[in-house]
Amino acid sequence: MFWTATRRHLLALGGATLGAGVLGGRLDAADPLKVGFVYVGPIGDHGWTYRHDLGRQAIEKALGERVRTSYVENVSEGPDAERVIRQLASTGHGLIFTTSFGFMNATEKVARAFPKVKFEHATGYKRLENLATYDARFYEGRAVIGTITGYLSQTKKIGYIGSFPIPEVVMGINAFTLAAHKIDPSIQVRVIWVNSWYDPGKEADAAKAHIDQGADIIVQHTDSPAAVQVAEERGLMAFGQASDMRRFGPNAQLTAIVDNWDAYYVSRAQAVLDGTWKSHAVWMGIKDGAVEIAPYGPKVPEAVRKAADAVKDGIVAGTLHPFTGPIKDQKGVERIPAGRHATDEELHKMDWYVPGVTA
Repeated sequence: MFWTATRRHLLALGGATLGAGVLGGRLDAADPLKVGFVYVGPIGDHGWTYRHDLGRQAIEKALGERVRTSYVENVSEGPDAERVIRQLASTGHGLIFTTSFGFMNATEKVARAFPKVKFEHATGYKRLENLATYDARFYEGRAVIGTITGYLSQTKKIGYIGSFPIPEVVMGINAFTLAAHKIDPSIQVRVIWVNSWYDPGKEADAAKAHIDQGADIIVQHTDSPAAVQVAEERGLMAFGQASDMRRFGPNAQLTAIVDNWDAYYVSRAQAVLDGTWKSHAVWMGIKDGAVEIAPYGPKVPEAVRKAADAVKDGIVAGTLHPFTGPIKDQKGVERIPAGRHATDEELHKMDWYVPGVTA
């Protein structure tokens, strides 16, 4: 049960408390900084939460006895989130990371009630003096795997498994489709929404439905390796999500978009220890090392690898932007004019699809 997990991970911290130095600036060296994490899924999801928990472990490895970390997993994006975040804030945690978009309002509410605690929210947009936001440009990775898809799909039918139709997911679908269409304009991308970040059963069922309707490549914006496993069983192709899922589909996985939060988490905990932490909004990408492309699988020919690397290198160099106009939506309305890149504000509000997407 949810609160069982809460008690397990919070009580494991023992009697560590925040020193007065945390509240006013630099942390007293004798008092370890308590860092809390709130996860939407289990740490064993092999995807989104798994990668955030590796970041938590990176803090412990880098900062040693100066920190003590805890986490609460499987937290619902609703009233449970506020209770958990408030529990962490009221038990001496000086830095709290809430790692899902649906935690945004709860994080803001608790941050207002605990102005001396530092909060960081992943993928959101609400900020306060003690509430920062951080995100990764996952759409850059989608442009890389879309390029691979354009070369490798034989049926021209792509199965996309979506979690929720929020801008982060919508922009990923569009970036993927635009990149695939640069290679093969006949590619069709069909989205099945599972209305969950992590539900292996629904994800597997969605993958099977896509394959039964002719898809030969499965793409996902969900957290479990179930879709990769289905593709492996059916002898087809897939992309891992959030982490390298090759062990679940050694022949099926073409590559994976890997989230790497390690350096960011260490730097923010260090900033609290140093008394230099400030609220900010950051959106990191391939160039920053927050978005990585896993090694290519055996079904990716050398020429396609080079084409994918060229996209990745262009993004890093700033010579390629996945959303460069002209780009029209499905109604023929020009959303991004010729010669212009989509602004970050436009991306964060994206609620439309490019041609070739059925969602």
